[in-house]
Amino acid sequence: MKKHNFSAGPCILPQSVLKQASEAVENFNGLDLSLIEISHRSADFVAVMEKARKLVLELMNLEGKGYSVLFLQGGASLEFLMVPYNLMSIGGKAAYLDTGTWSSKAIKEARILGEVEIMASSKDSNYSYIPKDYVVPSGVDYVHCTSNNTIFGTQMKEFPKTEAPLICDMSSDIFSRELDFSRFDLIYAGAQKNMGPAGTTLVVVKDEILGKTGREIPSMLDYKVHISKDSMYNTPSVFAVYVSMLTLDWLKSLGGIKEIERRNVEKARLLYDEIDRNPLFRGAAATEDRSDMNVTFLLTDDSRKQEFDALCKAKGINGINGHRSVGGYRASIYNAMPLESVAVLVDIMKSL
Repeated sequence: MKKHNFSAGPCILPQSVLKQASEAVENFNGLDLSLIEISHRSADFVAVMEKARKLVLELMNLEGKGYSVLFLQGGASLEFLMVPYNLMSIGGKAAYLDTGTWSSKAIKEARILGEVEIMASSKDSNYSYIPKDYVVPSGVDYVHCTSNNTIFGTQMKEFPKTEAPLICDMSSDIFSRELDFSRFDLIYAGAQKNMGPAGTTLVVVKDEILGKTGREIPSMLDYKVHISKDSMYNTPSVFAVYVSMLTLDWLKSLGGIKEIERRNVEKARLLYDEIDRNPLFRGAAATEDRSDMNVTFLLTDDSRKQEFDALCKAKGINGINGHRSVGGYRASIYNAMPLESVAVLVDIMKSL
């Protein structure tokens, strides 16, 4: 039976990418060696890294605009610390928008190195909406936001307007919709939500914002060190980078971000329309802030839970349980999720 994987992460990947990756694990580039046993300094893998970095800039329309692309380790969680290490001056201050679990964790790490001003927070409503009409402070080293909130099912539609460097954690909606990426001075994203397997973290940073803090930065936390070594200051996550490259290449072959956004909107609309139509369900996030990646919803009659869960299991629905912070259900419909899988879930909801 076909499985329909709505897991919030690690993400669903295109079948063609999984096939290529599995073949490379056995025999990469006809070398009669596995991808995961060749030297990361070999010409074959260096070509992978270079192509992956080039694809990022190409898809984001950032080629020739002074940005560097890094594939690092430690997930977005390490970036919570690396961002203030590299951008917050000694005795400095940063502004954060608090929209969920991951932004609150980023705030905690930034406070180790300096002062943090929270521009606005939706914690008072269990992060069910994106704050608006907040004031962006002046005189800060940078402004930080999280574009999509996996747990709570909210997504930013507008971003802060600021003269300070704008930093965005795009872990769970990276490459899912068209944005003016040049508005951002640094973007980071764990690959495992919408780009590849766990193990590597994408960082896209404008070179001119680095080296201004006046602080000594440990080498492994210094973006400039990683840039100087082409993401190979230490051994990179070879498999994760390779699969990310394949996924980016797949995205390009579809028509890039414009085409995948069209597909993502179609999938999200299909599911949200049923949630709004069906009296047995209700959305968990504010309507105007709903995520196109993570659809959170609840039953209006909890006595039907066992029946609904059984129907989902019978049809091969996987990973749909909501996070404990919200309850209910969460359907993660990342780039590689086919419309057909969403239709299966909607049909179940209609039959309940």
